[in-house]
Amino acid sequence: MVNTTRKPSNHPLAEIIDRLESGGALLPDSPDNVIEVVGVLKSYAVVLDAYWRNLTYISQDQFLVLFPFFKYFNGDVSFNKLLKHWWHDRINYEFAEYCMKAMMWHGGGGLDKYLDSPEFVELARQAAQAKLKNNLPIKGLAKAFPEFIPEQIRQLCYYSALGQFWNIMSKMFFELSDRYDAGEIQSIPDVVAHVKDGLVNAASVPITYAVKIGDSTYDLIPKSANLTFLMDAAVPYVEAVFLKSFPFMGTVSYNAQARQISPDTDRFNYGVLYADPLPTGGAGIPPTLLMQDLRHYLPAYLQDFYQVSKRGETDLRVRICVSFQKSMFCVTTAAILGLMPFAIDTSDLQEQQTNRKYLEGWVSRLMDSRLSSVQVCEV
Repeated sequence: MVNTTRKPSNHPLAEIIDRLESGGALLPDSPDNVIEVVGVLKSYAVVLDAYWRNLTYISQDQFLVLFPFFKYFNGDVSFNKLLKHWWHDRINYEFAEYCMKAMMWHGGGGLDKYLDSPEFVELARQAAQAKLKNNLPIKGLAKAFPEFIPEQIRQLCYYSALGQFWNIMSKMFFELSDRYDAGEIQSIPDVVAHVKDGLVNAASVPITYAVKIGDSTYDLIPKSANLTFLMDAAVPYVEAVFLKSFPFMGTVSYNAQARQISPDTDRFNYGVLYADPLPTGGAGIPPTLLMQDLRHYLPAYLQDFYQVSKRGETDLRVRICVSFQKSMFCVTTAAILGLMPFAIDTSDLQEQQTNRKYLEGWVSRLMDSRLSSVQVCEV
């Protein structure tokens, strides 16, 4: 007879591990948390929809345009739009690039490996030759610095890959909001289940990238590279953006002699799950751009929720940041459960022990994050 009784964990955050094993999430279930998470993800869906379209535009229409002055205009340049751009009355696409650069810098997954392969180098050479055949100054630059153009194309591959990832995620969050409005999403476990199912369903969607130059199309990430949504986009994204990211300029010194930043990138914990929300709104804090975008698309019920807090809208961006972190702990839970070695409800004792060790490893990694802070409902 199989022993189905789980022994209590000895981990310092055993309560969270027990909640995960019982079908819960890193974030506790409460009506307020559901309002915050679903509401901010509805806004995030709108913003992500704009982000992925711009990333795709840059990868396709700004291919090897080395001075892309109008890359945030998506091909629609007008004087009125330029004024809005200068006045920052627009989506802050810079944050999308910030996330893209974090993914590229930290690497990981099959995409990072593929971009160093001889196959990619040859495909990049063919595309660059076609694009730059009449551009003598840039061809001279490329000859003097042989890795310059290939590195630009590698970056464009990350533009495309992140755009494809966010395309799927934005649709997933729009659907989550629709299901909440229809009464189908009523708890944090419901949110996690929705995201987990979305990740699993899209797991094998191929990540590909080709550009049209003249009358010809050039593959840069062909289908034969076997890159897929989950392992080659979603997992590296969680690692690079949720966990590691970059130190925020203006809060720590980048001077090596100051030793405020570890030379070991595995010890980086500057991602969204670790960031203190209080600097939001300060110079050099990239998430400020995202919070500014999110505030424009908050659903009415979340705006009402913020209004009844003690400070009203005086700290709105900070409140949005807290809600956003809560939502990302739900997304992280979905990723953790989706990559579990065995089913969460397994009755096999050995499989339970393997799952327990897996969960304890994740929770240990998140101990220095905002995990403890989101265990209580902030008003």
